[in-house]
Amino acid sequence: METSPAVLTEVIAQYSSYVPELAKIDEAQIEALAQYCQLAWDWNEKINLTRHTDFDKFVKHDLVDTLALARHINPKERVMDVGSGGGVPGVLLKILRPDLHIDLCESVNKKANCLVDIVAQLELRCDVYIGRAEDVLPDVRYNTLTFRAVAKMAKILEWMRPQMNSFDRMLLIKGPSWVEERGEARHYGMMTNMALRKLEEYTLPNTATATQPDAVSVILQICHKTRLNEDGSVSFTQWERNTQRPRRRQRPGGKKGGEN
Repeated sequence: METSPAVLTEVIAQYSSYVPELAKIDEAQIEALAQYCQLAWDWNEKINLTRHTDFDKFVKHDLVDTLALARHINPKERVMDVGSGGGVPGVLLKILRPDLHIDLCESVNKKANCLVDIVAQLELRCDVYIGRAEDVLPDVRYNTLTFRAVAKMAKILEWMRPQMNSFDRMLLIKGPSWVEERGEARHYGMMTNMALRKLEEYTLPNTATATQPDAVSVILQICHKTRLNEDGSVSFTQWERNTQRPRRRQRPGGKKGGEN
């Protein structure tokens, strides 16, 4: 399987007309993204991390999703990627937006250990929390939690509602079924006192099949209503650096560590 930066550059160029931000990815970032793919795909032979095991699928699914998410994250935000799995969008977001403080959270030990290795090999400054986000959040603080292919909206809210004092908002990458998921969340009372806003709807290029058009995804923002300003924007907190040390936090290289 070809994983050279030159090949990735060619694939990115093919899709740049659909997603202009792709053309802005610099050479160093392309090299890091290609290295990420090599690491993730090597691990994928031992443990199921991703179905996107070539550059074409990687760009039109993983990279396009991450760039869409990045458009809605302010400079220097503190971000936790919940259920990071193979590192999308968290690792990619750190490569593309080095201004952000990004940590990864994964409850499946084998996947978390893969993330620890990937982060170390890429020399990224972010922590990997091995455990459930709802167990980690009482000790840390973030502006934004990100979710992609983690769970239905109602389940995410069930997990996160008790932890609302630890973060400002959630950003969810969802497909067309988000409308049904919202209805389910409302049915179970999970949307009470919560504000949901669709920030963006976008097409995943060249994903059409013989019977289906190109896939469509959305970026959803969910926060407690008390976080909203009068104009509907989110009031972000200037969190102090995390001083607590949640259990089973790993730094690049597998070393337990403190804040960046």
